[in-house]
Amino acid sequence: MKFRSTILLVLAVAGSVYMTSCTKSYSCHCNIVYSGSPGLPDSTSQEYDITDSKSNAQSKCKAESGTYDNNGVHTVETCYLY
Repeated sequence: MKFRSTILLVLAVAGSVYMTSCTKSYSCHCNIVYSGSPGLPDSTSQEYDITDSKSNAQSKCKAESGTYDNNGVHTVETCYLY
């Protein structure tokens, strides 16, 4: 009886570790808007895949967002998990 409960405990722990560390492929979608000078390209968007847990993928994707200024060109990049 003791052996059986030990096996069930080990299986439960292994199952919970497997379920919480599950990695999937998520799409990160970024909208890019340019301003500040005539003749700039239209707003664009990019997508790329991130294979990780959902919370890590969301953090990595949001980290790509930002505002940049370079030689009078103002760029705003807004990224979100899709």
